[in-house]
Amino acid sequence: MSAPILELRDVKTHFPLHRGLIFRRDAGTVKAVDGVTLSVKKGEVLGLVGESGCGKSTLARTILQLLPTTAGTVLLGGRNLTTADAAEVRAARRDLQMIFQDPYASLNPRMTVFDTLAEPLRVHGVCPAEEIPARVHRLMERVGLAPRFLRKYPHEFSGGQRQRIAIARALALEPRIVVADEPVSALDVSIQAQILNLLAGLCREMDLTLIFIAHDLSVVKHISDRVAVMYLGRIVELGTAADVIERPQHPYTKALVSAIPVPDPDVERTRQRLVLPGDPPSPINPPSGCAFHPRCAHAVARCREAVPPLVPAGPAREAACVRLGEI
Repeated sequence: MSAPILELRDVKTHFPLHRGLIFRRDAGTVKAVDGVTLSVKKGEVLGLVGESGCGKSTLARTILQLLPTTAGTVLLGGRNLTTADAAEVRAARRDLQMIFQDPYASLNPRMTVFDTLAEPLRVHGVCPAEEIPARVHRLMERVGLAPRFLRKYPHEFSGGQRQRIAIARALALEPRIVVADEPVSALDVSIQAQILNLLAGLCREMDLTLIFIAHDLSVVKHISDRVAVMYLGRIVELGTAADVIERPQHPYTKALVSAIPVPDPDVERTRQRLVLPGDPPSPINPPSGCAFHPRCAHAVARCREAVPPLVPAGPAREAACVRLGEI
């Protein structure tokens, strides 16, 4: 088997809290990402799902080194980004790009579309200046926009068009990996389908590796090869999209899957929804043992004693639950 293009080894991203303006003192630590081990193969689409606040976006920014890693290792094609200097990380960004959630905030309102797409080409010096206009035209056509829009500003576009521009900017350097942080959540449903189909087509056309972050599991199932489920900074289940969504093993994944609406009204009226009690615990003071045990209907005493590791739960399948196979 080929080596993974991206590896995360026990990655942690913590944020210290302080109190006081003059005499600052420690007030705790937010454990946003608290021990993630993961590998992604070339050309794979990995879906990353979980409740708001579980650490998905923080993990995405840690992968790109937009946030410093507290502990652990991020390897991109064998290169250790966590120990790399600023110049090495900047060079690595040619291979690692991001599509942000909000197309209204991720584009510079003072730059035309042409300048937005040409900037990464100039900064990284990937081609002579005279070739930039042709490359920018090709980028626009690749994401389904007419080159005549190049002299317009972001406020002149709809949300879907802006997200296409953001996708074109991410593809400008022909990266090997793109991290998409909920790229369709701010768009209308009909536009979401267009953007999803665009991303899926680009992955096939460019042999692109995509990490796709979303709340909507039906969307993730549509586009992903594998799915990783996060809860309070950790991955609790990992496997193929079909396995995780159709045959979930972890109690938390089962609750997420039960919330997916069914288009058949007769089935929707009769099916049982698993409602989790309470709110997710605070990442400042997470529970002992399995972080999910205060909300789990199947929790037993040993769930409070130690953090369960990801263990095999079938072919190409892992889950972190001490009662795996019992429930």
